[in-house]
Amino acid sequence: MSRHWIGVDLGGTKILAGLYNDQFQLLSRAKLATDAEQGGEAVFGRIVQCVDQLVADAKIERSSVAGMGLAVPGQIVPGQSIIRYAPNLNWRDYDLSKLYPANWSWPLFLENDVRMGTYGEWTQGAAKGAKHVFGIFCGTGVGGGLILNNQLYNGFNGHAGEIGHIVINWRKSSTLEDVAGRKSMARRAGEVLQEASRKVRKDWKEIDLLNMKSSSFAKLSQRNDPVALQLIDDAARAIGCAVGSVINLLSPEMVVIGGGVAGALGEPFIERIWEIAIKVSLPRAAENVRCVPALLGDDAGIVGGAAFAKAKVDAANNAGSPG
Repeated sequence: MSRHWIGVDLGGTKILAGLYNDQFQLLSRAKLATDAEQGGEAVFGRIVQCVDQLVADAKIERSSVAGMGLAVPGQIVPGQSIIRYAPNLNWRDYDLSKLYPANWSWPLFLENDVRMGTYGEWTQGAAKGAKHVFGIFCGTGVGGGLILNNQLYNGFNGHAGEIGHIVINWRKSSTLEDVAGRKSMARRAGEVLQEASRKVRKDWKEIDLLNMKSSSFAKLSQRNDPVALQLIDDAARAIGCAVGSVINLLSPEMVVIGGGVAGALGEPFIERIWEIAIKVSLPRAAENVRCVPALLGDDAGIVGGAAFAKAKVDAANNAGSPG
């Protein structure tokens, strides 16, 4: 019987799911609102709905599903079904095992969403074939993931890669995410606009700073808006310093840059990040290191989840094989 793999990306606002065969062809996909305010059981119920839809749409036998990976927006307890902390869901030490449906015969593997996205880019995307990868995703916040020696690295307590929480100004205790996360950029825009000219403030008048999208920054920068250009360059410089520091510390062979902000701002943003990274890295430390945009977009989490599940199941099967 052919095996199938499910990847689910649980976000603060939406749940995205995909079903793949052994060749990693996408057979079906599903999407639902998270509605986190309704509580954990309701959210997991929508994950179950997505899975049911995947199986029905692909017209496969449920018994052919060999594993499932779940990307979560927070910290997990490695090797367990417990989400240690997911701020967008308001979950702390939340155990999902009690919510598994009786007809789920497959194992479920949890991992942080950015690490899962990095894993997706490594197995099926921009970093395929590399041995040492640093993935950094710039969206609502900033997160990172590491592939070291062909293994996803999550460290001693399971939270390795949290680059967004690195302090970049020790006097103010400000972090990379405080400068380069979309929400923080929008908040800082409000502060900068107070000192801007009337003409510049007029250009921002129709923008809802509390719900500002990455595309709005891109459109403003294309019009050479000085506030947007300043915030974007600040973000690129901060990310570049972080990337250069990671190069000095861990010497990856590839850096993958993804997320909604990076996707909207495109190649010039990534080029600026890399320019700064090279400046702050040690002489020749960045030699032959490649910096590339992510390829999988919103599917990075579901691809990574399915691939992660497959790797875990295959490793367990190989460990149990004689000889």
